[in-house]
Amino acid sequence: MESSESDKQVEKPGQEPASKPQPDLPSGRFAGREAFRQLVRDALARAAQEGWREIILSDADFVDWPLGERAVTESLRAWSASGRRFTILARRYDDVARMHARFVSWRRVWSHIIEARACPSADPLEMPSAMWSPGWVMQRLDLERCNGWCGHEPERRLALREGLKQWLGRSSPSFAATTLGL
Repeated sequence: MESSESDKQVEKPGQEPASKPQPDLPSGRFAGREAFRQLVRDALARAAQEGWREIILSDADFVDWPLGERAVTESLRAWSASGRRFTILARRYDDVARMHARFVSWRRVWSHIIEARACPSADPLEMPSAMWSPGWVMQRLDLERCNGWCGHEPERRLALREGLKQWLGRSSPSFAATTLGL
C-alpha cells in the first residue's frame, strides 16, 4: 500500500529528521547468534524510544552481546536519564572491559544509574543469559547455539525477574566505573 503525499513527513531546513519508529519487539523463540544480537540492538533502541525505567542484563561474560557497537551505546546514551536504573550481572567483567570499550565509556559516564554486580564462583552454564525490562524480556536457553525465547507475557517477565533476583542476591558489587591508582 502506497502512502499519499499527505502521509509523508516533510523536513524543514534546519529541522532534525523525525526519529524512525522502532519495530515491535517480537514474542516467541529465536535461534542463532545474529538473531540474538539483533534482539539486543532492537530492545535497547526501543528502551531509548519508550524510556523504559529499568533494564537488567545478565550473562556470564557478555562475549556474544553487541555492547561495544556504536548503535548500542547510542541507544544507551539516549535511554540514560535520571530516575532510570540499569543493572548488569556477570561472573567477571574481564571480557567486557576488553571487548566492549564503548560500553565501558558509557558506563563510566552514567555510573550513577548503573549497578554492576558479579558472581565470580558461578558456573557459566548456569548463570542466566538474559535481558529483563518491565515490559519485555529475552533469555538464551542454549548458549552454544544461541537459542532462546523473548516476549511480553507477564508470567515470563515475572519468572525471569524472580530468577535474576536470586542471582543478584548471591552477587556482590563489581566492575568499578573508575580505577583509583597511586
